[in-house]
Amino acid sequence: MSKYKDFRPDWEHEAPPKKSFREVMKWGNPNEFKAPNERLFKHIKDVFQLTDEDFKEKIEEALDPIPEDIPCNLTKQQISKFTQIVGKDNVKLDVYNRLRVAYGKTMIDSMRLRKGIIENIPDAVLYPSNKMHIEAIVEFCTSEKIPIYCKAGGSSVTRGMEAVKGGITLDLAVKFNKVISLNEKNQTITVESGMLGPQLEEVLNNAPERYGTKERYTCGHFPQSFEYSGVGGWVVTRGAGQNSSYYGKIEDIVISQEYATPIGVIRTKDYPASAIGPSMNEIMMGSEGAFGVLTHVTLKIFKYRPKNRLKFSYIFPNWEKAQAAAKEITQGEFGIPSVFRLSDPEETSVMLKLYNVEETALGRIMEIRGFQKMERCLFLGFTDGEKGFVKNMKKQVHKICKKHGAMYLTGYPTSQWEVGRFKDPYMRDALQDYGVIIDTMECAVTWDSMPKVHKGLREYCKSRPGIICMTHMSHVYPQGANLYFIFIGKMEMDEYLEYQKGILDSYIRYGAGISHHHGVGKSFGPWLELDIGKNSMDVVRTLKKHFDPDNIMNPGGTLGLDVDKRELMY
Repeated sequence: MSKYKDFRPDWEHEAPPKKSFREVMKWGNPNEFKAPNERLFKHIKDVFQLTDEDFKEKIEEALDPIPEDIPCNLTKQQISKFTQIVGKDNVKLDVYNRLRVAYGKTMIDSMRLRKGIIENIPDAVLYPSNKMHIEAIVEFCTSEKIPIYCKAGGSSVTRGMEAVKGGITLDLAVKFNKVISLNEKNQTITVESGMLGPQLEEVLNNAPERYGTKERYTCGHFPQSFEYSGVGGWVVTRGAGQNSSYYGKIEDIVISQEYATPIGVIRTKDYPASAIGPSMNEIMMGSEGAFGVLTHVTLKIFKYRPKNRLKFSYIFPNWEKAQAAAKEITQGEFGIPSVFRLSDPEETSVMLKLYNVEETALGRIMEIRGFQKMERCLFLGFTDGEKGFVKNMKKQVHKICKKHGAMYLTGYPTSQWEVGRFKDPYMRDALQDYGVIIDTMECAVTWDSMPKVHKGLREYCKSRPGIICMTHMSHVYPQGANLYFIFIGKMEMDEYLEYQKGILDSYIRYGAGISHHHGVGKSFGPWLELDIGKNSMDVVRTLKKHFDPDNIMNPGGTLGLDVDKRELMY
């Protein structure tokens, strides 16, 4: 719990009531919480011109129980068939279970739950325990034209799981989460798609004890949602972990996949590379459940060498020099640090408060050496890999950072970030209790387009008074990077939706890709054709018609496939 010298709000600190709106809404562990530290709290008050009085009474806590008066539209015969396939205990018809698999973790989900709004939920939730169950479910739903949706971790921020057309949702994380095989010779693991990130990592880290391997392994995929995201979700949204600069995005890690689709099973081979026509792996990745249900996936695994990790942190005098250094590092051909996080001036201001750097000797030295507030930029990261490789990498990074005027900050800020890397999302619920929202949007850019995109997006975000707009790059390449925008503000639901729409319009206007790793879902679907072009979108539509001619797979706006252009699913 954060210590305060002055007034401290009654931040969230108790587990929510069972089967309440807040239980569904809450991020992560029901017994875990994180509030802003005092420096960040005071900064938020200053920006939004708030006083302690504004934080003495919570606005909407969403403690009410979820009502059970929403009917199931499936027939008795259909429910009986699902019960026959997966067993009576693995079919749930109550509203609580139906709601918890339909809403994800974007701000619109939280806003609706706080107001008690229940919409777009499935008629039933099924818990399959093997791929034969899933194949039988897909076959039956195809014959009955029942829509199918899927959930694993449930951390979607694009309304990817929302059951707009009713039907059923497969909750894959409950029983469909097993290891199929671990092949040390090929250095791969095959798992069921409902496996969550921590479960996968625990298996790999302890592979000698579990599977008799010589080495310990890691998957290398650590999104901020790691603790509450599933392997299947990573794959079908083309996700990225915070260590992607070394291990790659998920499409670099996937070796092969298996899907249950309305036209039958699609299975790819586990070759490391091939030239056998267009890649079916690439066609299926990013399909977001619109073509079929991912059942099994084979992933590359990597040697687990935490002792070789070298941490570093730098402060740059300005954003231009920081970008120049980042580009030079990625193009240096000596390897790229595993974690590579470069914050713009406004995010740097917040991060130095959040990670308790300003109040240390490092904070005082920065000021003495002329690194000005709201100009300086924080760069932090660490290396992974073989011992000699990581030593050389850190040496080259240091040389380039010094060349561009950076000051070395030791590994302390990185260690502070690492402690909170999976915990920061907990602050969202605490702040929203008092009407302050935090949400994120991200995009893909090239090095030459980055200044224009960064400037244009910030101008749009700041066009609304009283907004904190933080930006960083966290996935980098020799040809460009992502830009990740975190905005904090006070706005109602309609205002928020209009604001998000403006950000997506700005991506298109300034030439950024509408998503680098969050996926498209139903929220961003109307912008997909504007991004990839009509001819490419026609290919996606053709694939949809081939795999799913009756539109039962995640229908209702996924990838913009069955909605009018620019129509929002709100």
